[in-house]
Amino acid sequence: MTHSFSPPWWAKSPHIQTILPVFTKVDRPVLSRERLELSDGDFIDLDWLSFPKDGQSILVIIHGLEGSAESHYVRRILQECRDRGLCAVVHHHRSCSGERNRLARSYHSGDTQDLQAHLTHLKLRYPNSKIRAVGYSLGGNVLTKYLGEHDDSSLIERAVVVSAPLKLAACAKRLERGFSKVYQSYLIKQLQQKLTEKVKDRQLGESMPVSISQIDELNTFYSFDHSVTAPLHGFTGVDDYYHRASGMDYLKHIRQPTLVIHAEDDPFMTREVIPAADKLSPHVVYELHNRGGHVGFIEGGTPLKPKYYLERRILTFLSQSDTKTC
Repeated sequence: MTHSFSPPWWAKSPHIQTILPVFTKVDRPVLSRERLELSDGDFIDLDWLSFPKDGQSILVIIHGLEGSAESHYVRRILQECRDRGLCAVVHHHRSCSGERNRLARSYHSGDTQDLQAHLTHLKLRYPNSKIRAVGYSLGGNVLTKYLGEHDDSSLIERAVVVSAPLKLAACAKRLERGFSKVYQSYLIKQLQQKLTEKVKDRQLGESMPVSISQIDELNTFYSFDHSVTAPLHGFTGVDDYYHRASGMDYLKHIRQPTLVIHAEDDPFMTREVIPAADKLSPHVVYELHNRGGHVGFIEGGTPLKPKYYLERRILTFLSQSDTKTC
């Protein structure tokens, strides 16, 4: 670890670190929406803070499971980018921008094709702009997998990964225990609601792998991913999905400067997400903090107006020249 993080006395609990940011959101800057049509007939929405001028670098922000430009961590990084005069765009996963996607399929933890389509679009439109990226939670796993898959051909030149579930099976099981079940329940209900809408849709219903009566039974990530995510996205089952989509084995193939940040007390994780030294490419800087929760990292302020470590750390790393790490 090259940088230190220390929470205030009132935010040492991983659950305070994880939950308080949700209830103390900052204002979101005004964004401009662009719709990107995909080759399979679906779409994703891109929310721009500002468009690049004169070869200005572009920061691509990749949100987590059921997140969006409204997520607390996205609002904060957008606000910081605005204050610094930086160009940034939010990459929405399918169905996460406030409008349901067109196809039966949606998005998943290893879905790098949509990200590649977005990045290719940016490079064609802004060939002189370097692309940086930050991915949070599920978005961090997607970003890790993308960087490892594409190694030297990556369209992203520098990246930060925050609180990524790099071993999906272990994280799914962790969310079935203790207070972490609260987080699972909250997220599963959102997934069930979207699934219900598609199953009831006359055009999509026959393509869905479950019936209305089965949806309430899918109350864990493991069961939901086995019955819905895996069949809709070409996996043979949940174990195949978790194995092929997990970012851990892609870390050693990364060829672009990348910072990975984890908290040891993250209630979404187990120690299995902590990579051994031989799992890391020499281009990866790994930070493991004792505390910080899941996409939390409150370092000061007050409970009503907390201050955070992440935005400063993310933008410091991304602003370095490609010949340096920080």
